[in-house]
Amino acid sequence: MTENPLAETDVVIIEIDGVLDLHAFSPKDLKTLIPDYLEECRKKGVVDVKIIHGKGSGNVRRSVHALLSRHPLVSGYQQADLNNGSWGATIVRLKRDHEE
Repeated sequence: MTENPLAETDVVIIEIDGVLDLHAFSPKDLKTLIPDYLEECRKKGVVDVKIIHGKGSGNVRRSVHALLSRHPLVSGYQQADLNNGSWGATIVRLKRDHEE
């Protein structure tokens, strides 16, 4: 069994560029990671976000979609097209300031 090199209290700095790759994160982190990332994107004026969750069994994708469906800043989301990760990624459209 390998240990996670990051302690529970370690802070991870993520570039806010509209692409969030979840491969480096534990599924238990998603419920805070994704909303925080989307809020930071919105603050920077990024309204189109790609969340890379991988193809796998689909459990992470379903968790991501459940979080997105409840998030107040999300205008909509869909599976990425073939050039952007297909069913291994989700494209999210955030509401603009005036759309709230």
